[in-house]
Amino acid sequence: MTIQVLSFLSKSIGATKIYDTKQPVYALDHDVQNKSEKNLKKYANIEAWSKEQGVDFYPAGRGIGHQVMIEEGYAFPNTLTVASDSHSNMYGGIGALGTPIVRTDAAAIWATGRTWWQIPPIVKVQFKGKLPKGVTGKDVIIALCGLFNRDQVLNTAIEFHGEIGDLTVEDRLAIANMTTEWGALAGVFPVDKATIEFLRKRQRRIEFSHFENANLVPANFGQKFIHPRINDETIQNLIDKPLKPSPKATYAKTLTLDLSTLSAYVSGPNSVKVATPLSELMAKRIPINKAYLVSCVNSRSSDLKQAAEVLQGKKIKEGVEFYVAAASSEVQKEAEQAGHWQTLIDAGATVLPAGCGPCVGLGMGLLKDGEIGISATNRNFKGRMGSPNALAYLASPAVVAASALSGYISGPQSSSITTSSKPPSPSFSIEIASSKQLANQTATSSSNEVLPNFPSIIRGEIIFCHADNLNTDGIYPGKYTYNDEMTRDDMKKVVMENYDHNFVNLVKPGDILVGGFNFGTGSSREQAATAIKSRDIQIMVAGSYSDIFKRNSVNNALLLIESAELVNDLKTEVGTQELTKRTGWNVEIHVAEGRVIVKKCDGQEKVYNVGALGKSVQEIWLANGLEGWVKQRL
Repeated sequence: MTIQVLSFLSKSIGATKIYDTKQPVYALDHDVQNKSEKNLKKYANIEAWSKEQGVDFYPAGRGIGHQVMIEEGYAFPNTLTVASDSHSNMYGGIGALGTPIVRTDAAAIWATGRTWWQIPPIVKVQFKGKLPKGVTGKDVIIALCGLFNRDQVLNTAIEFHGEIGDLTVEDRLAIANMTTEWGALAGVFPVDKATIEFLRKRQRRIEFSHFENANLVPANFGQKFIHPRINDETIQNLIDKPLKPSPKATYAKTLTLDLSTLSAYVSGPNSVKVATPLSELMAKRIPINKAYLVSCVNSRSSDLKQAAEVLQGKKIKEGVEFYVAAASSEVQKEAEQAGHWQTLIDAGATVLPAGCGPCVGLGMGLLKDGEIGISATNRNFKGRMGSPNALAYLASPAVVAASALSGYISGPQSSSITTSSKPPSPSFSIEIASSKQLANQTATSSSNEVLPNFPSIIRGEIIFCHADNLNTDGIYPGKYTYNDEMTRDDMKKVVMENYDHNFVNLVKPGDILVGGFNFGTGSSREQAATAIKSRDIQIMVAGSYSDIFKRNSVNNALLLIESAELVNDLKTEVGTQELTKRTGWNVEIHVAEGRVIVKKCDGQEKVYNVGALGKSVQEIWLANGLEGWVKQRL
């Protein structure tokens, strides 16, 4: 968001004002521990800009933007809400269609009120049964990521159905939040009685806070504060005009999970696609150095309460560092009033400000070489929370607190989720739609037009990074993301640093970079695309891409095509022994015809059919990115 503001301040896209000042919301949350003069000045510039434009603004310390969006009703049921952060999926927990955009998208929205999408396939996730006592929404989404770990929901939008009435809204927010890690573009729960009661509770709290903070005199007692978004009228409208899927709705896939067969789960290490029942890991007594109860996924009031109940009257294990940060200042205040915050402090927790910190690799408490951490965060990619030579596990708040107490991965001693016996095997299934239209979800262009000045043929040698699920932390480490002084030359030196240090020594200008499947998964940082482009790579090929990486690439004029066949041939013939490999395979990409002609080292040629690059992609590329495209139209 900072980059967007500075872009506007410099008038780089030619916009002098916000198109609709009620459309954006600014929240400072990602680098809030940074008290340097430079960072504070940057924050002051953002605040001044928001006041100048009349945009709602929340300063550092108020909380993580996603939580503020929920608390203040900006993300509201049955609306589309976007944010320039990959965990915008979280809004689906209250029945909003929450999906991430990238920073350039946000700038375009500010200037024009519009952006672009491709409509994704829709997946139905059907829940059956009730969760056993002590098993949480975090366990549900960890299990889903581990059970369906072959990209079944990659770049889809998910609708949750079935027996969800006993899932609290806090559980739903956690599940929706981590549909990002599962690979989906959105994860939406229906609006039901639990949603309505959650909003009523929010309404009462907002009204009470307004009364308390306004120091109202007796003459004002009868005057009710009406919140502009969460009020009697907006809530009643949800009841009177419910949104439901059509009885004839069809889905690309239907995934079914019996919640009653779940136990507590732990994710990792260093992958959300590995999910293990807690009992199995307890038997291994895996020692930990650090524990974290932070982030937008599991640092709400109910999460802090769960951890406090585990730690009541006890001390964390000597040698273990336990970090706690509330999702927002309001959450922290609520936990303080309930006594849970002091319980955590008394147990030995180190308090961090409400906002993002270790979960994005910023501030104090990061994992060092050789350390093991367990966290209630949403992402445990290698190098995400510190050293790439550390191990990170994910779990529910209660398990994180119990692990901090014992010094190894474990559950609460008094809880039914802590057991040495073998847990029940989860019951789950998948059904894929038989319709040919649904089965073939790859969008291709029907246009053979090549616009003037767009290259009709792109040539180069393939440099192969074989890894599947190569995430944005691997491509462009988080520690550089909020350094606004990183130049193109600086990016060239660090691209792929967390994946392969030797990449920068092997890559050459004009190379065709070929990746694996689900390339660019993870956070929404656009530097992952711009860093690749900084190496003078015009076009990439992969088996598939994370959609948010695809958006970043299109918006920053990095061309992408998909060819699962080419990637599989490279894995078979070139191999996967080396993280990065110069292949000697030379390529001609005919962009209009959607053909890739590969000449191998032995002189043999093979033709791969791919989707053509459409007119809109060509237009954005010719404008050197979406920013230039918007500027032309302004």
